Amino acid sequence: MNILEDHVVNALFKFGRRQEIFEVGGVKVGGQPGELPTVLVGSIFHEGHKIVIDRSLGIFDRSEAENLINIQEEMSDKTGIPCMLDVVGENPQAIIKYIEFVADVTDSPFLINGPNASTRIKAANYVKDAGLQDRAVYNSINYTLSDEEITAIRETELKTAIIQAFNPKNPYPNGMIQILEGVPGKEGLIARALKAGIEKPLLFMPVLDVPSIGFAVHGVYLAKEKFGLPAGTAPIGVVGKWSKSRGLGKDAKIACRGGALALTQLRGANFIIYGSIAKAKYVFPACAMIDAIIAYYARSLGIRPLTKNHPLYKMFRF
Repeated sequence: MNILEDHVVNALFKFGRRQEIFEVGGVKVGGQPGELPTVLVGSIFHEGHKIVIDRSLGIFDRSEAENLINIQEEMSDKTGIPCMLDVVGENPQAIIKYIEFVADVTDSPFLINGPNASTRIKAANYVKDAGLQDRAVYNSINYTLSDEEITAIRETELKTAIIQAFNPKNPYPNGMIQILEGVPGKEGLIARALKAGIEKPLLFMPVLDVPSIGFAVHGVYLAKEKFGLPAGTAPIGVVGKWSKSRGLGKDAKIACRGGALALTQLRGANFIIYGSIAKAKYVFPACAMIDAIIAYYARSLGIRPLTKNHPLYKMFRF
């Protein structure tokens, strides 16, 4: 094998372990590279989101929120990239209002993203009472998980959760695997999530700053190879906070975000939380092109898209 061929094989590949595929609210996530498109998750009502008028009370511009959701869904339809919503609320009152609104205006699955277990659990119980469990993803189970939270999650009857692989003692990829798998004398987060009744764990690799994107995307690769579970990360939020990029021109951040997305997809990510839903117009086309490239190469490995709605078919003529 020559040097060029070696680089291609390392960038476009097939995992040795069987890869699980989960369905959440009609959206499939997981599998081998080339089987399913990357699921894109846009955040709404997050800190700094201008559509929020009062974060404590959960008051927001309903018209603009619906418009942003519609744009994400339009981009999803055009590209073949599935979507979810990351619903962020800082207290139970606010996040329940947001979830009630989201459930009314869209059929998309959504993440229950609260800053603490109490907020997440109260929102999850609302979801249970509203009969929305099949569309909801608990965000997240992480290193702060207590026995009390395990019991509370189990009682909500939610089956899907983001398993946050942040390891405060070891931020490197092997540390991410350790906190998921566990170490002698300490159970890992995957096993503890199963105790909480989670049947569809979605593994999430943390990004702390722009240079650490490499740690996260390699963590995605390692986690999928070891556990065979859907895995993803959030590679572009940190680009917006990168102060040095301001001197590189007005389009530098958009270009750099595209690079981070491509790097993430090429290491096998099944889902990407891309930050503010306002970025949908340029995030979806970029990811669709990369997904199509991956799927086209995957055919040489005996892998075919599992859906006719794949970007390979939506964006190109095959």
